[in-house]
Amino acid sequence: QVLKMIKDMEVECKTKFSMDVEFSFSFKGILFSGEKRYHFASINGILCGRDILRKDDREVAVLRNLNITFWVLVLFLLYSSFRSGQFNDPVSWLMSTLMTIPGIVIGLAFHEYAHALAAYKLGDPTPKMQGRVTVNPLVHIDPLGFIALIFAGFGWGVPVQINPSNFRHRRRDEFMVSIAGVAMNLLIAVVFALIAKALIMFLGESFISTSPLGDALWKIIINVILINLVLMIFNLIPCPPLDGFSIISEIFNIKHTEAYWTLYRYGDWILIGLIIFGITGKIISPCVNFLFNMLWTYIIF
Repeated sequence: QVLKMIKDMEVECKTKFSMDVEFSFSFKGILFSGEKRYHFASINGILCGRDILRKDDREVAVLRNLNITFWVLVLFLLYSSFRSGQFNDPVSWLMSTLMTIPGIVIGLAFHEYAHALAAYKLGDPTPKMQGRVTVNPLVHIDPLGFIALIFAGFGWGVPVQINPSNFRHRRRDEFMVSIAGVAMNLLIAVVFALIAKALIMFLGESFISTSPLGDALWKIIINVILINLVLMIFNLIPCPPLDGFSIISEIFNIKHTEAYWTLYRYGDWILIGLIIFGITGKIISPCVNFLFNMLWTYIIF
């Protein structure tokens, strides 16, 4: 019966969504428990058009890193960085990059942790069983995605897998899980704005302006704020596989429409087009500037 159900799922996905899907399973209580079926919802535009279910997540990570669409974008952005002279001064680039790494690590790790925690608290044990309900960045950060982010300015973390059938109120709970990541990024930005305020109050502006340690610490704190604001706004763009698309899908209840699956199927290429033609930049820059100015005016100073 289990084998027949899996085969039917494969056929349904192929005929309904034009996707080649392969399901595998384990009888260790991970995928099947009583009447509940754990469907690891990892179709998010990052898995090369395949929703592959494996006992070992490393196989999923390998397929995600083979996604040709995102690597085309990474190579394009890397080429643009070289042409713009970003790497002409390696020492300056390295120092600037070191100042941004804490913000990237904190932003990505806490973003994915928020998704996992929200799903777990709303009744889905999948993230807990996969060890994702933690702020440990090694669990959430994809090594190749992190390297791509450092050098090309575009990367990815390890997406949290959930089983929506475990939610008590599926539509509401999927919305809560989707919005949890960006809400966490906003929270981190506010917390570090308060830390910046405390730094000025207790150590003084002279410590920041005259001390190398103070200057480095200040730059790291400001970068944490900016990077988390960028992550929040970028992920709110309503284009798959970003959180914004999931949020819009739940608000307007469009998951059962043909348009939803069409957008999902071509979401990677749509996102690449938005980035290459600078549309994402035109969305992110004014929003981040507005939010940062709010934090600067009402919290930091």
